[in-house]
Amino acid sequence: MDLPFALLPDGFGIAAAAILVSASFFTSALTAAFGVGGGVAMLALMGQFIPVAALIPVHGAVQLGSNTGRAWHQRANVYWAIAAPFLIGSVIGAAGGAFFVVQLPDALLKLALGLFIIVVTWSRIPGIGRLGAAGLTLGSAVLAFVTMFMGATGPLLSAFFAQLFPDDRKALVATHAAGMTVQHALKLVVFGLAGFAFWRWLPLIVAMIASGYLGTVYGTRLLEALPEKAFRQVFRIGITLLALDMIRRGATALL
Repeated sequence: MDLPFALLPDGFGIAAAAILVSASFFTSALTAAFGVGGGVAMLALMGQFIPVAALIPVHGAVQLGSNTGRAWHQRANVYWAIAAPFLIGSVIGAAGGAFFVVQLPDALLKLALGLFIIVVTWSRIPGIGRLGAAGLTLGSAVLAFVTMFMGATGPLLSAFFAQLFPDDRKALVATHAAGMTVQHALKLVVFGLAGFAFWRWLPLIVAMIASGYLGTVYGTRLLEALPEKAFRQVFRIGITLLALDMIRRGATALL
């Protein structure tokens, strides 16, 4: 058996791996530049190649590496004062989500993921400004709970933090990375305790993380240069098409 095939899970081709590793660069650059979008884009794309049973934990591992790299690269702009309430809320939410994470049927999960991607891509979350420590803890708990079985809560967290940093885009992007690092780390602990075999996907995960860090370096340089409004419009259309295809496949499986 050729070495590249030996490093991949059974039935997972080199072409699919190459697409995901390449996409990790661009999705990480997208999030580093805009603070939102890369996780959803990667989730939608991974849903085309990875079985649903492995989709959320593998995506979580890749996003943990991507967000850790971004938080480190942009560490000078992380707003650490919100760390304590955010961490407390995330632990509470992850503990609650652990009771549901392995109980969703394949087809229903596809439908839920597709609908979730569309909602967070096109909607805004109002009324979360002027939150104190208690409000931040509660919001973090809800986000952590959702990310246990929905995966890409990056846009939700970005909208959450946007109210806290209305005039400091660099703080928003960097603090978003630190927050998602916490939530994805908690998610991996829960999936590990549930028995998910991360080792089967480890070579692919490591390759995607390495590619993603290069994307983070590039995206950080674009943070203040790209026309954000036009770029997000094109991005939203592409993500919506991928999400609609995921919904189609989930609905087909239910028929």
